[in-house]
Amino acid sequence: MKALIVAADGFEDSELLYPYYRLREEGVEVDVAAPQVGPIAGKHGYSVRANVSFDDLTSDPYDLLIIPGGKAPETVRLSDRAVAVAREMMAADKIVAAICHGAQLLMSAGVLDGRRATCWQGIRDDLRNAGADYADEEVVVDGSLITSRCPSDLPWFCGEIVRAVRNLD
Repeated sequence: MKALIVAADGFEDSELLYPYYRLREEGVEVDVAAPQVGPIAGKHGYSVRANVSFDDLTSDPYDLLIIPGGKAPETVRLSDRAVAVAREMMAADKIVAAICHGAQLLMSAGVLDGRRATCWQGIRDDLRNAGADYADEEVVVDGSLITSRCPSDLPWFCGEIVRAVRNLD
């Protein structure tokens, strides 16, 4: 099993690190993709090394996509490859999990129409305008799509991700 986390400078530290380490605990191989290979800086000072650049990104080897929030999704959604990978993974019914502003990538991919989802309250109207049925809940699961609102929802968010991963085995 292999997971992909897409991020850029300004990611919400806990929303990247918590799922990263929970997946590693489950024995899942995790790649981090960013605009270029090398360190990316979180909003609160943590640094993570991206080992895949957006230019080299493909959905083929991955079973799971994680999209953390913070300011990073505004950068991530500008990458045609990152948008295409999100679209491909949703179309293939692979596990896609977005938290907070991470839903912005899914909005740009045009994959939320008719889906039930949640996000950071500041972009809930954008989520609705993208065709999603917005729910103000800790975690919303709609098939293989998992969404949450904010860092305090991470226990529920990661719980559902781990549940989905275990069901793939």
